[in-house]
Amino acid sequence: MAAATEESLRCNLADMLSTVESQVSSVMSLKASKAPKTKIDAPIEALNRLNHEKYSIKRELQSIVSGNGADSSVTREAFRQAVVNTLERRKFYFPSFQIYGGVAGLYDFGRYGSAVKSNVLSFWKQHFVLAEDMSEVQCTCVTPEPVLKASGHVDKFTDVMVKDEKTGTYYRADHLLKDFCKDKLEKDRSISAKMAAELKRVLATLDDFSAEELGAKIKEYGITAPYTKNPLSDPYPFNLMFPTSIGPSGLKPGYMRPETAQGLLRQREFTLAEIEHFVDPEDKSHPKYSEVVNLEFLMFPREEQMSGQSARNIPLGEPVSKGIVNSQTLGYFIGRVYLFLTCHGIDKKRLRFRQHLANEMAHYAIDCWDAEIESSYGWIECVGIADRSTYDLKAHSDKSGVALVARKKFSEPREVEKLVIVPVKKELGPAFKGNQKNVVEALEAMNEKEAMDIKAELESKGEEKKKEHQRVFTPSVIEPSFGIDRIIYCLYEHSFYTRPSKAGDEQLNVFRFLPFVAPIKCTVLPLVQNQEYEDVAKVISKSLTVAGISHKIHIKGTSIGKRYAITDELRVPFAITVDSISSVTIRERDSKDQIRVQVDEAASVVKALSDGHKTWEDIWGDVWCVVWSVL
Repeated sequence: MAAATEESLRCNLADMLSTVESQVSSVMSLKASKAPKTKIDAPIEALNRLNHEKYSIKRELQSIVSGNGADSSVTREAFRQAVVNTLERRKFYFPSFQIYGGVAGLYDFGRYGSAVKSNVLSFWKQHFVLAEDMSEVQCTCVTPEPVLKASGHVDKFTDVMVKDEKTGTYYRADHLLKDFCKDKLEKDRSISAKMAAELKRVLATLDDFSAEELGAKIKEYGITAPYTKNPLSDPYPFNLMFPTSIGPSGLKPGYMRPETAQGLLRQREFTLAEIEHFVDPEDKSHPKYSEVVNLEFLMFPREEQMSGQSARNIPLGEPVSKGIVNSQTLGYFIGRVYLFLTCHGIDKKRLRFRQHLANEMAHYAIDCWDAEIESSYGWIECVGIADRSTYDLKAHSDKSGVALVARKKFSEPREVEKLVIVPVKKELGPAFKGNQKNVVEALEAMNEKEAMDIKAELESKGEEKKKEHQRVFTPSVIEPSFGIDRIIYCLYEHSFYTRPSKAGDEQLNVFRFLPFVAPIKCTVLPLVQNQEYEDVAKVISKSLTVAGISHKIHIKGTSIGKRYAITDELRVPFAITVDSISSVTIRERDSKDQIRVQVDEAASVVKALSDGHKTWEDIWGDVWCVVWSVL
């Protein structure tokens, strides 16, 4: 229905623009002929009515395209700037080497940003490493070239780029085309319904475009370099890895880990958290799949992207049972990633899981889904969940000569017919002479199927019966890969809002981070400057430190209202206000509700809330809290 309405509005707008243009010509002709005012007033009034109708159609069309009736690009930019200004002003992060002008894509985290990142990583370990009984490892960032050559990254880990032909500035070809299509749909009310449908089709299938197709569309639409408007080069592949050398001689090439050198919200260096889950390629079921099978959230399968549809809420079990998600184990980790992100406060309505298109699929993957989070930048890939099949282990086994296999023992030995290839070297020598070594290696590398295919050509003594006690196989790898910094930025946006001050004379910035993620769990605020209150505040501060609760103590400062505002902007969820020597109030950031507890209970209450063992509603309902709230 929405698509039909948009099409009809675009047709109406095109007709209206033509009518307005005709009416303008009529008015201009009358003025040029110096017609009397009495003859011009009516045409001008008609023109004003037409313009009013034109703007009404534009506003209605904008409402459908953007979903909110406002100029969405301006709204997004203003919102993003408000978030970024607050983060930079409070030193959550800032450009690295700032006094030297900074370096694009490099950032340092301040006290609060570092604490948020530490809390997210801590929960990641709890949610995955501990809950799934995983073995945690930390790997080097520098990798020798032969390793990445074997994995395929040296040859295939690329983006398609174009270059400003005059300044030499590089751009992602797909990003330029994507931005052009979105801007046209959102801002240009004069485009036809046919053109709008074409642009939507391009957006839906963009990730499936080859370099040649990207170049053709860029030329067709007349897309030029941002800012300079200079012509662009033809698209070409650009390797994303950072080359380096290992050792003092500089003769041993290597690369920084390739995954840390990519991105929109582009950072040249960021934290990556990965899981390598090994699974039998013949049995990709998962023992805990039933825990996530009924989760329902936005999913965007490949076929629905290709047909121009939108993501829709789907129970996870549906695409798994139909084979759209290729296994229970891949589905299980998609569900666990969904829970991980939403537990942090990512908006469920702005989180989707998008399946890679065929041409978009990495060289190692047989199925891959991205967890994409909507922000002011659009939909951002924050987690990739891929079935890498047996590609990695087989490739590294072949190159290193080390067998990377798993063994599954049988409950009882199995008797199987085996073909054993035994090269008779003394006979092969005279027959093949200089090629003997190659022939022997080929025979020894021959697998079971190849041996069976040439069974008729082998002597019967090569055939024997053998009992097997185990099955030896190369595992498949399911790899969820998390861009921690991207997730955190999206959390900043999803938790940011403004509310009026108590006096109503200004808008206060607030972040509704959940307590376990918040960089500071509470502030301790003596109501007024009073030595007894300050002493109580110091006692509470010591108790919080012993309990491992990060906090700030504001002994002196402005009014309590101003200090609450600072507390909220630093996304501190709780404030302990000392207004007596026996009991204190605890204020919750979002509801601004308060409860009263005894001084020696304050730290334990905040501890239970910060660790997630109790919610604010739980605390509010506790009998002892209600009693103290009356006092």
